[in-house]
Amino acid sequence: MILNVSGRTDIVAFYTEWFINRYNEGYVDVRNPFNPKLVSRIKFDNVDLILFCTKNPKPIVKYLKDINKPILFHVTLTPYLKDIEPNVPNKKEVIESIKEISKILGSDNVVVRYDPVFISDKYNINYHKKVFDRMCTLLNGYVNKIVISFIDDYKNVRKNYNVLNFKELTESDYKEIGTSFSKSAKENNMTVQTCFEEKNLTEYGFIKGECISRELAFKLTGKIYKSWKARKCSCAETVDIGVYNSCNHMCKYCYANYDETKVKNNMKRHDPNSSLLIGQLQSDDVIKERTK
Repeated sequence: MILNVSGRTDIVAFYTEWFINRYNEGYVDVRNPFNPKLVSRIKFDNVDLILFCTKNPKPIVKYLKDINKPILFHVTLTPYLKDIEPNVPNKKEVIESIKEISKILGSDNVVVRYDPVFISDKYNINYHKKVFDRMCTLLNGYVNKIVISFIDDYKNVRKNYNVLNFKELTESDYKEIGTSFSKSAKENNMTVQTCFEEKNLTEYGFIKGECISRELAFKLTGKIYKSWKARKCSCAETVDIGVYNSCNHMCKYCYANYDETKVKNNMKRHDPNSSLLIGQLQSDDVIKERTK
């Protein structure tokens, strides 16, 4: 299986100690978000590939050489400031960590996600073009692929609309973004793509691809994976070990956080020595080993 660490929260940024403890112990327990008494036990012997997804890779960099599994590393690097991303670290630090990871894993195994894109009076198209070009320049030689997506209508997005103040993108906006981003990427030896977006921007120079293609997963593991059932895209299926409402970045556009009180409470319940990311196993939990 491909272990996703994680789309539901930022384990790398806030819970690296816990993850390394689980890796060293050989298994991790994951509550089903829709049936909390059902717990999946995942043994690392059954893990073929680890996909790390984070906005702050720094905490895990020193452990990467000790993880004896193929690794793909996705880093979300956005242009927004503290009004939108209150607790995301300085982007210069993030870029330096990306460079370190690339040196360890190789540029083919590190992907930057410029995600999500929205425009407002403050974060207008010219702002995005300038930041994206600068990012590509700084990461030339360290990253080969950038994936972008556009802001979606999540519960948290609606709640924070007065902070985000985003505008609906026009066809002219998509063209300007697509043309400019494609040019910046190409000049810095990168490809740029969308994944599962209604506007894929291929007519403006983007390539058609996936966040984690089944072809790449096969190349790294020698195994064939099903397409991800949760979305109608062609990405390889992954198994997420995160917990919703447990990320302290508190980004205003986040789909995985929608209750800041729950986030704070969940973080208080975290024990780096527990087999679960949040809380402890209970006597009436039903534990089932998951092997794929």
